[in-house]
Amino acid sequence: MHWPTTDPFLFCAHHRDDYPEGNGKMGPAASLAGRHLGRDFDEQKPWRMYHGQSVPGFPRHPHRGFETVTVVRSGFLDHTDSMGATARYGAGDVQWLTSGRGIQHSEMFPLLRDDAPNPLELFQIWMNLPRADKMVDPHFTMLWNERIPRVIEQDAKGRISELTIAAGTFKGHRPPAPPPASWAARKESDVAIWSIRLEAGAQLELPEVNPGTLRSLYVHQGQSVTIAGRPIANKRRVEVEDPGAITLEGGPAEAEVLLLQGRPINEPIAQRGPFVMNTQDEIRQAYADYQRTQFGGWSFGDNGPVHEVKKGRFALHADGTFEEPV
Repeated sequence: MHWPTTDPFLFCAHHRDDYPEGNGKMGPAASLAGRHLGRDFDEQKPWRMYHGQSVPGFPRHPHRGFETVTVVRSGFLDHTDSMGATARYGAGDVQWLTSGRGIQHSEMFPLLRDDAPNPLELFQIWMNLPRADKMVDPHFTMLWNERIPRVIEQDAKGRISELTIAAGTFKGHRPPAPPPASWAARKESDVAIWSIRLEAGAQLELPEVNPGTLRSLYVHQGQSVTIAGRPIANKRRVEVEDPGAITLEGGPAEAEVLLLQGRPINEPIAQRGPFVMNTQDEIRQAYADYQRTQFGGWSFGDNGPVHEVKKGRFALHADGTFEEPV
C-alpha cells in the first residue's frame, strides 16, 4: 500500500479496494464485525474502512507544508475542507491540494451503487513544498478526467502503449496547470506524474530529462516490465538517475507503471504525522497553531461528510466558484 519515494516526493499510497454493493447510506452492505473501525488497514482483506466508521475513507485531519496529489483510477471521493470547499471526483479525475500554512480536510469513499460492487483504486502522492512556499494560502485544483491528456504510442511492431499525463509534458501534451505555489508549477522542477499502460511486449521510449532530475517507476500491474534493460517485477520500483532517454518493454502480459519524476528540492525535511516542515521547531509551531486555530475550524456537522448519493462530479471552491467536468 505504501511505496518509497524520492525528493521532491514524500510518500505514495496505492489504495485498491474491491468494495461490495452499498447499503443505501454509502457504506458497504456487508458485516463490519472483526474490523478495527477507525484503524482498518488490513492489506490481507479485499477492502478496508481505513479511518471511516460507516463510510470508508479518511475523516477530517490536518496538513501543513506539502501537497497531496490524488489520482483516482476508479471509484469516487467526497472532499470537504476547512476553507469551506467541497467536491466529488473520481473515475479518472485528479485533485491537487496545496496545504500550505494549514488546512483540515476529509476524504471519504462513498459507495454510490447499491445494485453492483463499488471498486476503488487510487494513488495518493505527497509532494513537498520548498521553504519559501510552505506557508502559502491553501488551494486546490481539479484536473477533470476529460481534460487530462491520454497519449497513444505504437511501436515498430504495432504494439500499443498509453500514457496518462497528470503532470509534466510528453511530446507537447500537457495537462491543466497545478496549483500556483506547487513545486510542479516551476519549470525548472521538471515534475512529471504519468500512468503508463503497456501491451504485452510493447516498447516505449521515455524522453531525456534535465540533469539532476530523478525518476522513480513503479510496476503495479502485470508480471514484469524491463526498464532501461533491467527486468522489474510487479510491486517493485526502479530509480533512474541518468538523465538520458530510457526504454520500457512490456512483459508477457499487459502491465502498468506509475512514473514519479522531479528535480529534488534539496532542503532539510522535518516531518511528524500530517505536518512537513524544515525544522523541528517549525513542527512544534505547526502543532501549536493547529491547537490554537484548528486551521480555520470545521463548519460541518460530521467529521466525514458525504454528499447526496445522486450528486455528480463537481467542485465548490472556497471563493464560491462552482465547476463541473465538461
